[in-house]
Amino acid sequence: MKSKPFIFGLLAILLASCGPNRPTAAPKEITVFAAASLTDAFNELAETFEAQHDGVRILLNFAGSSQLAAQLREGAVADLFASANPAQMQTAVEAGRIAAGSETLFVANQLTLIVPVDNPAGIVALEDLAQPGVQLILAVEGVPVRQYSDDIVASLPAEFQSRIYGNLVSEEDNVRQIVAKIALGEADAGLVYTSDVTPDIASQVQKIPIPAAQNVVASYLIAPLADAPSPELAQAFIAFVLSDEGQAILGKWGFDPPRLN
Repeated sequence: MKSKPFIFGLLAILLASCGPNRPTAAPKEITVFAAASLTDAFNELAETFEAQHDGVRILLNFAGSSQLAAQLREGAVADLFASANPAQMQTAVEAGRIAAGSETLFVANQLTLIVPVDNPAGIVALEDLAQPGVQLILAVEGVPVRQYSDDIVASLPAEFQSRIYGNLVSEEDNVRQIVAKIALGEADAGLVYTSDVTPDIASQVQKIPIPAAQNVVASYLIAPLADAPSPELAQAFIAFVLSDEGQAILGKWGFDPPRLN
């Protein structure tokens, strides 16, 4: 008789375990492939979106747009792609990962010349990149910011162009690596997006503005993957990026509203 309380307790536990299942809903998530220059803005966009959508998680993969397009071409799983230029978005379209016509221009950017805060080479204009001994850093060919940089250099006389490329000492995979090296004084100058001079780095570099006649407009596009695991959630995130709130966050991080050509 003394064992009855224990038996009744054990039965209660067993009955409870055999009762109706109450599964916990698995968190909904989407994977976003985004250009490295979007890092700070998209981190904030993701945090805000998650706060507004209970149980949703945004997984962010940042890299140069050409690297991301290559990953998509090779079959990487993702829900949407934000590219820093149309060319890399087209690469994903041609690979069959993005439906043609589904891409949307969502933000614009421009380039700036940056130098270490003490500006040891005394650079004050784009043409100064052709001075003897100047150490220049650009992105590697194929990365959108490199194409934009080449377009800017092409606006100069031919003799300047050859000397500028003769001063090239390093080619980086993305703009954030250029900014980091210039901030550390590892070279005299680099060409990056204006949005890359973020508050945490602004005191370590100087921006040398590029005249509008020589500068270019960088056009960023966003699109869902044709085989996105969570297509509805991907579309919801894109709608948020395009909303007034999303555009305000992008503007806070130095981006311009999209410009239709």
